Amino acid sequence: MKLKLLFILLLFSQVVEATKIKDLAHVRGVRENQLIGYGLVVGLNGVGDGSSSKFTQRAVSSMLQSVNVKIDANDIKSKNVAAVMVTASLPPFSRHGDKIDVEVSSMGDAKSIVGGTLLLTPLKSVDGDIYALAQGKIKKGYLKKGAKTPRETSARIYEGALVEKEVGFDLYHKNRIELSLKKADFNTAVRIQNKINQTFGVKSAVAIDPRTIEITRPSNFSMVEYLARVDEIEMYGVKTDKIVIDQKSGTVVSGSNIMIDPIIISQGDLTLQIESANHLPKAGKENQYISDTASVNVKNNVVSMQKVTVANVARVLQKMGSKPEDIIAIIQTMKKQGAIRAELEVI
Repeated sequence: MKLKLLFILLLFSQVVEATKIKDLAHVRGVRENQLIGYGLVVGLNGVGDGSSSKFTQRAVSSMLQSVNVKIDANDIKSKNVAAVMVTASLPPFSRHGDKIDVEVSSMGDAKSIVGGTLLLTPLKSVDGDIYALAQGKIKKGYLKKGAKTPRETSARIYEGALVEKEVGFDLYHKNRIELSLKKADFNTAVRIQNKINQTFGVKSAVAIDPRTIEITRPSNFSMVEYLARVDEIEMYGVKTDKIVIDQKSGTVVSGSNIMIDPIIISQGDLTLQIESANHLPKAGKENQYISDTASVNVKNNVVSMQKVTVANVARVLQKMGSKPEDIIAIIQTMKKQGAIRAELEVI
């Protein structure tokens, strides 16, 4: 079943509204850690890896030996098993027993892994230590009309792993720490420095560079209390528009007023041209769309738009029959080329 683009219009922030410091910066050193593991998905009803995937046969043999069943890898002919790579992001301050999502992707020639069960898979970081254990059912997706089995070779298991090891980060005993701006800007760094100092009445913040502000906790606060107060400080006149793309579901979440600067993008047989004011050619009714405040001219697979937002571009491309993955690729390209100034997050 083709994914249908869902474009949700949310007003994340406006210039006239306050933006909190926690939306502009994060504590340096507090970050996610990437995890990876090699595992097996079983119960695939004949759509797993074939005999050509030798690594799957060896993995099955090794797994069986761990439960005291010895069998030569060459004697394994089952197509109900698939070798997979399992990846996950360990959030900062995760604690033992927390649950995190995992992504499961086939390595061999399996036709599908949905409907199977991921067997216990250790997830390691770059240091080689095990930080989480993944296991769980890979739920079936939607089926095409007349199809017997969904054909997917990658899937997400929500809360499919348990955290087994914590990444230590001692905030409580620190006297100094650094804030890292999500986007380097001299003016924003200085404004945050001044606002923090003004709020606490002491010189506790110093902008080191356009990306970094060093803060020293006042003596009457613990570092945790101090950061909690700093996070909630409101900054006026700082715009923090954001676009979130979920590549798996084809979902794009965007502020309704995120503008796109002039740019020309060609993808396949489609050319998208974003133009500045007073440069849009006139068109007849048969090849013209009106999308909110954006006038759109379509002729010979060339889309010309003027003073448009990300939301308008997505709507028009969807009406023209563009696939969700193509629309997402266009948005990513516009961001990479600097035509979109909002923050772009791909999940």
